[in-house]
Amino acid sequence: MSQLVRPSGRPFDQMREIVLETEVTRYAEGSCLAKFGNTHVLCTASWENRVPGWMKGQGRGWVTAEYGMLPRATHTRGRREAAAGKQSGRTQEIQRLIGRSLRSVCDLAALGENQITIDCDVLQADGGTRTASITGGFVALSLACKYLVDEGVIPANPIMKQAAAISVGVFQDHPVLDVDYPEDSAGEADMNVVMSSDGGFIEVQGTGEERPLTRTELDEMLRLAEKGCNELFAAQRDALA
Repeated sequence: MSQLVRPSGRPFDQMREIVLETEVTRYAEGSCLAKFGNTHVLCTASWENRVPGWMKGQGRGWVTAEYGMLPRATHTRGRREAAAGKQSGRTQEIQRLIGRSLRSVCDLAALGENQITIDCDVLQADGGTRTASITGGFVALSLACKYLVDEGVIPANPIMKQAAAISVGVFQDHPVLDVDYPEDSAGEADMNVVMSSDGGFIEVQGTGEERPLTRTELDEMLRLAEKGCNELFAAQRDALA
Protein backbone atom coordinates (compact mmCIF):
# COMPACT_ATOMS: atom_id res chain seq x y z
CA MET A 1 0.00 0.00 0.00
CA SER A 2 1.41 3.38 -1.01
CA GLN A 3 1.97 6.17 1.49
CA LEU A 4 -1.04 8.43 1.75
CA VAL A 5 -0.66 12.07 0.71
CA ARG A 6 -3.94 13.97 1.05
CA PRO A 7 -4.30 17.14 -1.07
CA SER A 8 -5.01 19.13 2.11
CA GLY A 9 -2.01 17.67 3.95
CA ARG A 10 -4.27 16.31 6.70
CA PRO A 11 -3.67 12.94 8.36
CA PHE A 12 -6.13 10.25 7.25
CA ASP A 13 -8.25 10.63 10.41
CA GLN A 14 -8.25 14.42 10.73
CA MET A 15 -11.28 16.53 9.89
CA ARG A 16 -11.21 19.97 8.38
CA GLU A 17 -11.66 22.92 10.74
CA ILE A 18 -15.26 22.83 11.96
CA VAL A 19 -17.10 26.03 12.86
CA LEU A 20 -20.76 26.12 13.95
CA GLU A 21 -21.76 29.75 14.39
CA THR A 22 -25.23 30.36 15.82
CA GLU A 23 -27.73 33.24 15.55
CA VAL A 24 -26.31 34.48 12.27
CA THR A 25 -29.64 35.75 10.90
CA ARG A 26 -32.03 38.21 12.47
CA TYR A 27 -35.45 36.75 11.77
CA ALA A 28 -35.26 32.96 11.80
CA GLU A 29 -36.25 31.11 14.98
CA GLY A 30 -32.93 29.26 14.74
CA SER A 31 -29.85 29.68 12.57
CA CYS A 32 -26.37 28.24 12.18
CA LEU A 33 -23.54 28.89 9.74
CA ALA A 34 -21.82 25.53 9.38
CA LYS A 35 -18.26 25.61 8.07
CA PHE A 36 -16.48 22.38 7.19
CA GLY A 37 -13.23 23.87 5.97
CA ASN A 38 -14.07 25.70 2.74
CA THR A 39 -17.61 24.29 2.63
CA HIS A 40 -19.96 26.90 4.13
CA VAL A 41 -23.69 26.26 4.56
CA LEU A 42 -26.22 28.67 6.07
CA CYS A 43 -28.90 26.71 7.96
CA THR A 44 -32.05 28.47 9.15
CA ALA A 45 -35.04 27.02 11.00
CA SER A 46 -38.46 28.61 10.49
CA TRP A 47 -41.53 27.83 12.59
CA GLU A 48 -45.11 27.74 11.33
CA ASN A 49 -48.13 27.12 13.53
CA ARG A 50 -49.52 24.52 11.14
CA VAL A 51 -48.72 21.14 9.63
CA PRO A 52 -49.17 19.73 6.12
CA GLY A 53 -52.78 18.97 5.24
CA TRP A 54 -52.28 15.23 5.44
CA MET A 55 -51.19 15.58 9.10
CA LYS A 56 -54.00 17.79 10.41
CA GLY A 57 -55.75 16.53 13.51
CA GLN A 58 -53.08 13.95 14.38
CA GLY A 59 -51.56 16.02 17.20
CA ARG A 60 -48.09 15.62 15.73
CA GLY A 61 -45.66 18.07 14.19
CA TRP A 62 -43.40 17.95 11.17
CA VAL A 63 -39.78 18.75 10.38
CA THR A 64 -38.85 19.22 6.75
CA ALA A 65 -35.91 20.68 4.82
CA GLU A 66 -35.04 22.54 1.65
CA TYR A 67 -31.56 22.67 0.12
CA GLY A 68 -29.96 24.79 -2.55
CA MET A 69 -26.63 26.05 -3.82
CA LEU A 70 -25.96 29.70 -4.60
CA PRO A 71 -24.96 30.26 -8.22
CA ARG A 72 -21.31 30.92 -7.43
CA ALA A 73 -20.84 28.38 -4.65
CA THR A 74 -18.47 26.49 -6.95
CA HIS A 75 -15.66 27.35 -9.36
CA THR A 76 -18.06 28.21 -12.15
CA ARG A 77 -21.49 29.82 -11.94
CA GLY A 78 -24.39 27.42 -11.78
CA ARG A 79 -27.83 28.43 -12.96
CA ARG A 80 -30.44 28.96 -10.25
CA GLU A 81 -32.84 26.04 -10.21
CA ALA A 82 -35.74 28.49 -9.91
CA ALA A 83 -34.71 29.93 -13.28
CA ALA A 84 -34.81 26.43 -14.76
CA GLY A 85 -38.31 25.92 -13.37
CA LYS A 86 -37.57 22.70 -11.48
CA GLN A 87 -35.29 21.19 -8.88
CA SER A 88 -32.62 18.72 -9.88
CA GLY A 89 -32.83 15.13 -8.71
CA ARG A 90 -29.71 15.74 -6.59
CA THR A 91 -31.35 18.65 -4.77
CA GLN A 92 -34.50 16.67 -4.03
CA GLU A 93 -32.50 13.70 -2.78
CA ILE A 94 -30.37 15.84 -0.46
CA GLN A 95 -33.23 17.79 1.10
CA ARG A 96 -35.16 14.58 1.75
CA LEU A 97 -32.07 13.16 3.45
CA ILE A 98 -31.78 16.25 5.67
CA GLY A 99 -35.46 16.07 6.63
CA ARG A 100 -35.35 12.32 7.40
CA SER A 101 -32.21 12.73 9.47
CA LEU A 102 -33.58 15.53 11.64
CA ARG A 103 -37.01 13.96 12.12
CA SER A 104 -35.34 10.81 13.44
CA VAL A 105 -34.11 12.65 16.55
CA CYS A 106 -37.25 14.69 17.18
CA ASP A 107 -40.37 13.61 19.09
CA LEU A 108 -43.00 14.79 16.62
CA ALA A 109 -45.80 14.27 19.14
CA ALA A 110 -44.05 16.61 21.58
CA LEU A 111 -43.73 19.19 18.78
CA GLY A 112 -47.52 19.45 18.58
CA GLU A 113 -49.16 20.59 15.37
CA ASN A 114 -46.24 22.81 14.42
CA GLN A 115 -43.92 22.63 11.45
CA ILE A 116 -40.23 23.58 11.38
CA THR A 117 -38.58 24.01 7.99
CA ILE A 118 -34.80 23.83 7.79
CA ASP A 119 -33.40 25.82 4.87
CA CYS A 120 -29.85 24.86 3.92
CA ASP A 121 -28.22 27.28 1.49
CA VAL A 122 -24.73 26.43 0.28
CA LEU A 123 -22.67 29.62 0.17
CA GLN A 124 -19.44 27.85 -0.80
CA ALA A 125 -18.86 24.22 -1.75
CA ASP A 126 -15.73 22.12 -1.29
CA GLY A 127 -17.27 18.70 -0.71
CA GLY A 128 -19.56 17.49 2.06
CA THR A 129 -22.39 20.00 1.61
CA ARG A 130 -25.10 17.52 2.67
CA THR A 131 -23.21 16.48 5.81
CA ALA A 132 -22.59 20.12 6.77
CA SER A 133 -26.30 20.80 6.14
CA ILE A 134 -27.40 18.03 8.51
CA THR A 135 -24.90 18.98 11.20
CA GLY A 136 -25.70 22.70 11.06
CA GLY A 137 -29.38 22.00 10.48
CA PHE A 138 -29.58 20.15 13.78
CA VAL A 139 -28.19 23.19 15.59
CA ALA A 140 -30.74 25.47 13.89
CA LEU A 141 -33.55 23.02 14.71
CA SER A 142 -32.48 22.86 18.36
CA LEU A 143 -32.52 26.64 18.64
CA ALA A 144 -35.97 26.82 17.06
CA CYS A 145 -37.32 24.19 19.47
CA LYS A 146 -35.86 26.11 22.42
CA TYR A 147 -37.62 29.22 21.08
CA LEU A 148 -40.96 27.37 21.01
CA VAL A 149 -40.49 26.25 24.62
CA ASP A 150 -39.41 29.71 25.78
CA GLU A 151 -42.43 31.30 24.06
CA GLY A 152 -44.82 28.79 25.62
CA VAL A 153 -45.88 27.30 22.28
CA ILE A 154 -44.98 23.78 23.45
CA PRO A 155 -44.41 22.58 27.03
CA ALA A 156 -41.22 20.57 26.50
CA ASN A 157 -38.32 20.39 24.06
CA PRO A 158 -38.99 17.66 21.45
CA ILE A 159 -35.31 17.05 20.68
CA MET A 160 -34.46 13.54 21.90
CA LYS A 161 -30.80 13.28 20.82
CA GLN A 162 -28.32 14.91 18.48
CA ALA A 163 -27.88 14.20 14.77
CA ALA A 164 -24.70 14.84 12.79
CA ALA A 165 -23.19 13.64 9.53
CA ILE A 166 -19.75 13.26 8.00
CA SER A 167 -18.31 12.02 4.73
CA VAL A 168 -15.64 9.34 4.54
CA GLY A 169 -13.95 7.83 1.52
CA VAL A 170 -11.15 5.80 0.04
CA PHE A 171 -8.38 7.94 -1.45
CA GLN A 172 -5.15 6.46 -2.81
CA ASP A 173 -6.37 3.11 -1.39
CA HIS A 174 -6.60 4.56 2.14
CA PRO A 175 -9.83 5.18 4.08
CA VAL A 176 -9.98 8.89 4.99
CA LEU A 177 -12.19 11.10 7.16
CA ASP A 178 -14.07 14.23 6.02
CA VAL A 179 -13.65 14.08 2.26
CA ASP A 180 -13.16 17.39 0.46
CA TYR A 181 -13.74 18.04 -3.24
CA PRO A 182 -10.28 17.01 -4.55
CA GLU A 183 -10.57 13.68 -2.72
CA ASP A 184 -14.19 13.19 -3.74
CA SER A 185 -13.43 13.75 -7.41
CA ALA A 186 -10.31 11.55 -7.48
CA GLY A 187 -11.09 8.93 -4.82
CA GLU A 188 -12.00 5.29 -5.22
CA ALA A 189 -15.07 5.40 -2.99
CA ASP A 190 -17.12 7.75 -0.83
CA MET A 191 -19.73 7.36 1.87
CA ASN A 192 -21.98 9.75 3.80
CA VAL A 193 -22.80 8.63 7.32
CA VAL A 194 -25.53 10.16 9.51
CA MET A 195 -25.42 9.25 13.20
CA SER A 196 -27.29 9.98 16.42
CA SER A 197 -25.49 10.93 19.62
CA ASP A 198 -26.40 7.61 21.27
CA GLY A 199 -24.19 5.80 18.74
CA GLY A 200 -26.94 4.83 16.31
CA PHE A 201 -26.65 4.99 12.53
CA ILE A 202 -29.46 7.02 10.98
CA GLU A 203 -28.44 6.63 7.34
CA VAL A 204 -25.44 5.32 5.40
CA GLN A 205 -24.95 6.18 1.71
CA GLY A 206 -21.88 4.58 0.16
CA THR A 207 -20.57 3.83 -3.31
CA GLY A 208 -17.47 2.11 -4.64
CA GLU A 209 -17.03 4.40 -7.63
CA GLU A 210 -13.72 3.13 -9.04
CA ARG A 211 -13.77 -0.39 -7.61
CA PRO A 212 -15.61 -2.53 -5.05
CA LEU A 213 -14.86 -1.90 -1.39
CA THR A 214 -13.37 -4.58 0.80
CA ARG A 215 -14.99 -5.44 4.13
CA THR A 216 -11.87 -4.14 5.91
CA GLU A 217 -12.15 -0.80 4.13
CA LEU A 218 -15.85 -0.56 4.87
CA ASP A 219 -15.32 -1.28 8.57
CA GLU A 220 -12.55 1.32 8.74
CA MET A 221 -14.72 3.93 7.01
CA LEU A 222 -17.49 3.37 9.54
CA ARG A 223 -14.98 3.62 12.37
CA LEU A 224 -13.71 6.93 11.00
CA ALA A 225 -17.27 8.18 10.54
CA GLU A 226 -18.08 7.39 14.16
CA LYS A 227 -14.96 9.26 15.28
CA GLY A 228 -15.90 12.26 13.14
CA CYS A 229 -19.51 12.36 14.29
CA ASN A 230 -18.44 12.25 17.93
CA GLU A 231 -16.30 15.34 17.27
CA LEU A 232 -19.28 17.00 15.60
CA PHE A 233 -21.56 16.18 18.53
CA ALA A 234 -19.09 17.96 20.83
CA ALA A 235 -18.99 20.97 18.47
CA GLN A 236 -22.81 21.08 18.42
CA ARG A 237 -22.99 21.03 22.21
CA ASP A 238 -20.46 23.87 22.41
CA ALA A 239 -22.41 25.90 19.86
CA LEU A 240 -25.71 25.40 21.67
CA ALA A 241 -24.17 26.20 25.05
